[in-house]
Amino acid sequence: MNGTASTPRESRWGARLNSVDYMREAVLFDGSRVRAQYTRFWLLLILASVIATAGVVADSTATVIGAMIVAPLMRPIQGTMLSTVLGDHRNLVRSVSTMVAGAAAAIGVGFVIGLIVIQPITAATNGQVAGRVSPGVVDLLAALATGVVGSIALLRSDISDTLPGVAIAISLVPPLTVVGLTMESGAWSQAAGALLLFLTNVAAILATGSVVMAIYGFANVRIELAEDKEAERRRRARAYLTTIVLLLVVAVPLAYSTAQTIESRSRMGRVTTFVDEATEGTRWDLVSITPREGGRIHVIVKGEPPLPDMGQVYDAMAADGLDTSLIEVELVPTYTFDAEHLDAPTS
Repeated sequence: MNGTASTPRESRWGARLNSVDYMREAVLFDGSRVRAQYTRFWLLLILASVIATAGVVADSTATVIGAMIVAPLMRPIQGTMLSTVLGDHRNLVRSVSTMVAGAAAAIGVGFVIGLIVIQPITAATNGQVAGRVSPGVVDLLAALATGVVGSIALLRSDISDTLPGVAIAISLVPPLTVVGLTMESGAWSQAAGALLLFLTNVAAILATGSVVMAIYGFANVRIELAEDKEAERRRRARAYLTTIVLLLVVAVPLAYSTAQTIESRSRMGRVTTFVDEATEGTRWDLVSITPREGGRIHVIVKGEPPLPDMGQVYDAMAADGLDTSLIEVELVPTYTFDAEHLDAPTS
């Protein structure tokens, strides 16, 4: 190890482990080049936010992935984790402040670009938004797994080339730009969902980083160098407790969101069954069924007259316990023409 005492676990892993000095330089805003570090961070953050917002508005997955690779938000988040593990209060404050300011800037970029776009950008009209406004427990599990990979990549030089993949998987800037876009569109609940996804990813990085650092023995470096080892252990315990509380705070709304999603899908499945039964043997087909704000369900059915008996459908749904006031069925008449019969529609 360079410039720090080696722990038994560090010696076991040998040359594959990066030194504490290397990790500090990689994720902390410190040293003689701090001004250049901040300049690089803000330049990349603004550009990544613009790219991510443009990708979301255009519903382009490739563009959004490009923004994930460029985005530098992983640095202050991992800096927060490393500062917590090492007990470096000054850099902890710097990293947290940079992370919060960067997140606010990304939201601001999304909001400003949203003002330029004519149509509202919401989950109902945009697939990129829809995929980021309803996070669940599965998203937390994915974020925890990705956080482990990111932390190990920081620690071990032999797998550091996985960091671009980690940047894509952990998705930090796109959810923030979605927050700005949906706020500008007036979809406050969707903005809250996208912000929850970002906080989930942050909590996962902090939690898994602390655990991985402890497994590799780096968590003991600060304790071994401290004069009052017991006081340092108490400070470390408080830091870990804070991380656990953060995970629990995130997990509660994620569990609620998951339950809501399961319930919504169950209702949509039941509505689909009733509509399919009513249109069976007719010239009408269910085209789409979409969840809306406030628990509403919008159903689109296309076909040729005569119209199916929708009164019977609503009576059957009400008898099954569904709240029909939240279910809207849109019937869209369609006509088919061919080259030989242009004067009249044919089936």
